[in-house]
Amino acid sequence: MTQLENRVVGLLEDDPLMGESLSQRLSLEGFDVRWWQTGREAVEALAKTSPPDALICDIRLPDMSGEDVFRSVSASTADLPVLFMTAYGDIDQAVQLMRSGAADYITKPFDMGQFLDRLASMMRDRRGEGGSKLGVSGAMREVEYFLTRIAGQSGPLLITGETGVGKEVSARHLHALSNPKSPFVAVNCAAIPADLLESEIFGHEKGAFTGAQSRHLGYAERARDGILFLDEIGEMPTSLQAKLLRLIEDRSFHRIGGETPVQFRARVVTATNRDLSEAISEGRFREDLLFRLDTFSIEIPPLRKRPEDIGWLLDRFVGEFLDVNAGRLRGVSALAVEAALGHDWPGNARELRNRIERAIALATGELLMPADLFPPRRGSLAETSTGPLADIRDAAERRAIEGALRDTAGQVQEAARLLCISRTTLWEKMKRLGLSD
Repeated sequence: MTQLENRVVGLLEDDPLMGESLSQRLSLEGFDVRWWQTGREAVEALAKTSPPDALICDIRLPDMSGEDVFRSVSASTADLPVLFMTAYGDIDQAVQLMRSGAADYITKPFDMGQFLDRLASMMRDRRGEGGSKLGVSGAMREVEYFLTRIAGQSGPLLITGETGVGKEVSARHLHALSNPKSPFVAVNCAAIPADLLESEIFGHEKGAFTGAQSRHLGYAERARDGILFLDEIGEMPTSLQAKLLRLIEDRSFHRIGGETPVQFRARVVTATNRDLSEAISEGRFREDLLFRLDTFSIEIPPLRKRPEDIGWLLDRFVGEFLDVNAGRLRGVSALAVEAALGHDWPGNARELRNRIERAIALATGELLMPADLFPPRRGSLAETSTGPLADIRDAAERRAIEGALRDTAGQVQEAARLLCISRTTLWEKMKRLGLSD
């Protein structure tokens, strides 16, 4: 968990038990906490004193909405980061508030560690240190931390993981951390015919072969002091693997048909979705080359194993495509978020991005719905990959109720308070979902 600094935090929470719990925990983390229980009290206090470094605000307040507080505060303190706390039913409003400039939101009931991480990330953003670049899950934070540690090194990096998990995105993040003004040259070893790949990577001299009418500088030379990214390295022909090994070992190479060595200054970063150990046993990959390529290595886990990143990626992609697709669409519905959380994402982040791009282009309503993300298969008007909306709603309620009961050690009354519903309503939902035992 991220270590938080001693800073001033405004807390707007009308529930005495939750407000006291959050205030005590934040104080233990080193924060100076200002706690208000009504919107009017917070607005008046913020107008008279210097603003806090961050504001944590519930969307539902006894005298006004969190949105009203946000608009009032934003008018005088535009750069104040606001983290909204919301129940499941208010997710649409929270997403819309983020579109209006709020920093983040978290759904009740929440894990305290996740809450503190969100707050820390939000405050880093305000200090200009940047928030998460690859994801908010623990796994992707570890990836970011690892890339930060090796950014100043020059040894090769091998990135592994399924198709679409973000291997090139991670390589570009390393480039941004190390030498962003230098070239980033990406080569897909599976997309270039084998008989052309050597010339494309290492270049050739004029007259080196039929059709070589002038000198050609290859990717290795054009990368200069930046990064040479070789994607799908497992598809590189074995004959070329030997020359790549020499490139890494000698830090120089010869263009095809050339006699003068060319200095190689770039860092080699490779990626694959294949098991290179299996390729070695089958004689398709050189073991000595693998030893050199994985001087540093990192595996990017599939999206289905880091569900915390689904909502984060969804927000990023939606924001990206909304910027270039002006229209009536203004955000994502809570049902679409739940549908995304329930999907297995075999194509990982790439599939999510593609689905969002298509959904935004074709959506007819103001909010993206499950059917926009997961349209019926061709030839079937009724069947969708997400199931009926009632199933999505039930799955969302089940997750929220199970989390609340877990956090309150099974105390129904306390769980109902966390979920902002009555004890009777919670008990009826538990019976319907088979949780009453």
